[in-house]
Parts: sequence; structure tokens; C-alpha cells
Amino acid sequence: MKSVLAGIVAATWLSSGFAFAAEVEGVRLADTVRVSERAPQLVLNGAGVRTRLFFKVYVGALYLQKKTASAEGVLADPGAKRVAMHMLRDLGADQLFSAFNEGLKKNHTPEQLVPLEPQVRQLEGIFNAVKAARKGDSIVLDYLPGAGTRVTVNGDDKGTIPGEAFNRALLRIWLGEEPADAALKKAMLGG
Repeated sequence: MKSVLAGIVAATWLSSGFAFAAEVEGVRLADTVRVSERAPQLVLNGAGVRTRLFFKVYVGALYLQKKTASAEGVLADPGAKRVAMHMLRDLGADQLFSAFNEGLKKNHTPEQLVPLEPQVRQLEGIFNAVKAARKGDSIVLDYLPGAGTRVTVNGDDKGTIPGEAFNRALLRIWLGEEPADAALKKAMLGG
């Protein structure tokens, strides 16, 4: 009986168009996503857990047009991509922005960050408007070529920050030489 029920559930998922590639810390991650109607379908490249000290903060997932294990390849790719963060604990806007800002500073020289200051301030404004990320919330950063990085919280579009260089800078938070979490970097790159 259990195997029949499991078969029915699996058939329902597949027929509804949803396929889950992975489950990390109870978060189901779609096998494929679209960042816009005109953008190509993206595939889950990898996912893992961001930990700080010994606290699990969020499940991070990277979606690309084509799977790769190369951080340099991801950073050089001008195409659409997505970083999704599924919160495992509550964070205030100041904590969230501080973590992003720390990641930017660890992976860039002060001179590299100067031209990105307007975009960093825009990101800070978005996080301040959101006020907090609660356990169960999702924060999605979609890179839309020609438009910029769209920030979505729980499916609600919070704004698009222009610039391919800014998106590459954000990606370095997870994929740079000094990533926020080395184990998460490896997981996002399919390792």
C-alpha cells in the first residue's frame, strides 16, 4: 500500500510539472527554474547549508544555464543565473546586509568596491525595507542579462540592481577566493 501511495504522489508531482532535484535540511529544491519568460531554463548546479559558527543560517542554491564545477566559469558567464537562499533561522536586515557587505569586502579590494557603492547602497535599502528574514523565508537573487540583479523575497519583487559587475561581485560572496562558507561553495559547485 505504501509503495502504491508513493507512486501516486510521485506521478502527481511529475504531472504537475514540478521535479525536485534535491532536499537539503528539509528544503525542497526545484530541478529547474526560470528567472523570466524570455530567459532560458536554469538547472540546479548545487546546494548546501550556510553555517556561521555552529548555527545553520540558510540553504543556498545555485542555478545556471549549464552545470559547472568551476567558480571561474560561473563568474565569467554573462548569462542568466540564480542564487536562492532559504532561511533556516531569523535574521534582522542589519545582520543580513552586514553578512553580504563582509563577503563583498573579503573578495574585493577597496578600489574594486568604489564603483559598486551605489548598487551596494541600493541592496542595503532593499534589506532595510524588508526589515528581517524569518525562518522559512526565501531570498532569491536572479541575474537578468541587460537588466541586473532582481531581489525577490518570498516571491515579492523588491527591486532590480543594475550591472553585470555588481552581480559578479555578489557571486563572489559564495564563490570567491574567500567565500562566506567553503563547504557551501563546494556544494553550490556540485561537489
